[in-house]
Parts: sequence; structure tokens; C-alpha cells
Amino acid sequence: MVFDTQDLLDHHKLPVIAIDGPSASGKGSVAQLVAKHLGFHYLDSGALYRLVGLASLWQDIDLTDGIRLGAATSRLKIHFDADLIYLDGQEVSAAIRTEEMGKRASAVGAQPLVRQALFALQRSFLQAPGLVADGRDMSTVIFPQAKLKVFLTARVEIRAQRRHKQLISKGISANIDILTKDLVDRDGLDTSRQTAPLIKTADAFLLDTSEMGIEQAVQTILTWYKLA
Repeated sequence: MVFDTQDLLDHHKLPVIAIDGPSASGKGSVAQLVAKHLGFHYLDSGALYRLVGLASLWQDIDLTDGIRLGAATSRLKIHFDADLIYLDGQEVSAAIRTEEMGKRASAVGAQPLVRQALFALQRSFLQAPGLVADGRDMSTVIFPQAKLKVFLTARVEIRAQRRHKQLISKGISANIDILTKDLVDRDGLDTSRQTAPLIKTADAFLLDTSEMGIEQAVQTILTWYKLA
């Protein structure tokens, strides 16, 4: 993966809060609220990988075919309109939030060519007055210059309970044992891949939300940001 040095220098001028963490840790909800409090833009990088996963399904591309996945990713037409997400002209906001798309996102995210194809798109979300970005490699690859880096996590059983509650509230049947296994499997994929694995950087704050509500997590990050 090749990075533009001048691009990195230009982006140092704007503040970034990078929030990384495993699936169902609550980082998306927390990141959105932090962005709202600060009036910053928000990047849900996981949605981009879910979009690639959906495209791979539409185009019948094998999840291990990195060359085809990378090429397909570079051709995608992605559009965000408030809470709506469009892929190649079709509104897919709900379609990408299924458990299947979560698994496909982890699979396509292991492909270096997919990550390379999405690099510039993710960087483009950084606009004045600043950005809150959540994902797996925001601190390590996309925004290594972030003013504040947070590794947000929770025990896997807590994450499974949260995901189960979320699915049930949407009228989607779910088995908590299967959800737990899926989260463990996805954690394994995300932390062991050779390209941009999910890791906590040495300069990132660790935030375990196992026994913490969303608002407390938000206020903790806002406090860290003020002190950064």
C-alpha cells in the first residue's frame, strides 16, 4: 500500500479522533455521539467494507479472490445521504447491516487490494472542522496522525448480548450462542490478518465499555480529547 506523504502532511492540519475496536463493541454509536457533540464529520469505515461485501455477493466474487475484489472495489459508486447509504444507485442502508454482511466485511477486509482501493475514500472524509472515525485501522493506517486514538472494546459475552438485543429489537431472530461464536471468529480474522490487523497502538487510550453506558463512554472520550 502506497501513501502520499503530502496528503499525510495536509491532514495534520485538521483534528481527528480515531476509534478502533472489535465488532459490537459499541464504537459506532459512541463515535457518532462524539462527532455530534463536537460538530465534527463522522466516518463509519466498517460500512465501506460491508458495501464491498454486498457488492461481492451481487457480483458473485469469491471472498478469497483478492484481485477481483480489489478491482470491484475501485469501481464502486458509493454515496452517503444523511442516514441513507447508496451502492451503485441502490439504497442499501439496511441490507449492509445484516450479520452475513458483517462476516463478509471481515473477509474482504483481509484483502490488501480492497484496503488499498478504499484508502483515499476514507481519507476524503476528513474535512473541517474535524473528524471522528471508527473502524479497525483508523489509528494505525488511515489516520496515524490522529489527535486522539481510542481502542474501544468490551468482553465478548457483553458484545454478543448487545448484538442480540439490537437484532431482536429490529424483529430479527438471533441465537446468542451463535452470535458469540461469530464474534469470536470475526475477532480472530480481524486481529490475525497480515494487512492492517486490529491492534491497540501504544499511544491509544483503552476504553473497556463492558460495564459502561454509551453516554459515559462518550463523556470519557470528550474529556480525553480536551486534554489531548
